[in-house]
Amino acid sequence: MVRKVYFLEFKNIVGTVLLCCFLCLVSCKTKNEQGANVVGVEKEGYAKGTFGYDREFLMEHYKDLVLLENGESSILISPELQGRVMTSTAKGNEGKSFGWINHDLITSGEINEHFNPTGGEERFWLGPEGGQNSIFFEKDTKFEFDNWYVPKELDIEAFNFVDSNENQAFFEREMKLVNYTGTTFELKVQRNIKLLDKEDASEILGLLIPEKVSMVGFASENSITNLGSERWDKKTGLLSIWILSMFNSSDETTIIVPFKKGDVEHLGNKVTDDYFGKIPKERLQVHDSVLFFKADGKERGKIGISPQRALPVLGSYDAKNKVLTIAKFSLPEGVRDYVNSQWELQEFPYSGDAVNAYNDGPLEDGGQLGPFYELESSSPALDLKSDEKSTHVHQTFHFVGDDGDLEKLARDILGVSLKGIAEQQ
Repeated sequence: MVRKVYFLEFKNIVGTVLLCCFLCLVSCKTKNEQGANVVGVEKEGYAKGTFGYDREFLMEHYKDLVLLENGESSILISPELQGRVMTSTAKGNEGKSFGWINHDLITSGEINEHFNPTGGEERFWLGPEGGQNSIFFEKDTKFEFDNWYVPKELDIEAFNFVDSNENQAFFEREMKLVNYTGTTFELKVQRNIKLLDKEDASEILGLLIPEKVSMVGFASENSITNLGSERWDKKTGLLSIWILSMFNSSDETTIIVPFKKGDVEHLGNKVTDDYFGKIPKERLQVHDSVLFFKADGKERGKIGISPQRALPVLGSYDAKNKVLTIAKFSLPEGVRDYVNSQWELQEFPYSGDAVNAYNDGPLEDGGQLGPFYELESSSPALDLKSDEKSTHVHQTFHFVGDDGDLEKLARDILGVSLKGIAEQQ
């Protein structure tokens, strides 16, 4: 199946003849219609919640969008938002849009001081979020939401588009960040986004994808290089690559996180469940080797799995729409030093989690970022030498199908039965 790369912006169409033809065709059209015509598609009034709707909406608000397409499977990427994968579909324009998009914020054009939750199915961040090595809090401030600021380089500033081919797009950005202790980091970020097909998914996941199952998958290869003259040091703080995926929450969606079975004495606690206050038992069911976390967007909570317990996979299941989502990622064997993102001065700043999941909900002031939920993975803490580079890979898959096929995939990939999930909530 042929994959295509589109740049959804007028300036990316080259050639004098094509340009003249284009101008003739759109001379009597509105600005929004012109954006749609760049890829030869008229606005068709897709239903909200579909990929077509979000595609047309995002085309109205962002420049140079990149579309990677393989049959009915597509992903949409925004260079303006750090090479962020905004959303995807497994069934073409009429199919479900898997990424959470904050339509109201984007339409308003407002820029928030702390964080702009514009949404997006997979975005690049850097850790740690909290603690004495945080890049989200200024020195000597309290670890409270009022003092939490996402670095603009990770929030509202663009990455540079570098190149593309039939199924990949490449982005990069140099930046300078200062952490809570005052350490300055000079670094280059590189992101390579690749659209995956069923053959790729079968190889990565180690199983056959049923023929009747619709699927979209993509991989992000995320690298940072130390551009400074000195090696990054534990004493003054280290960074980590942090990948976060925003999805649409619902009352029938459950996050599923498998982990290594074993006693607390040897492997430590099964889960960190008090990032933003203790999560009630009715929302988080923890078993010997798997947990189930309600993803309804109604109560703010975050969980984490230590590198001692973590497995390189987690997922979610939307029972209403019959969508199984899988995230698979790099997890170096035997590495224990991960940045600690808890919002406090830390006794052990490198005892953080390798895997996280977040359910959005109302803040203390009554406002709310979403609603959405997130599946997250992190690289180890990176003590890079000058000019040294490190890479973290995160892969996302959405499977849509009947109960039997999804049940088999869930058992083989996550080790759980979807039939029993409803009983856990």
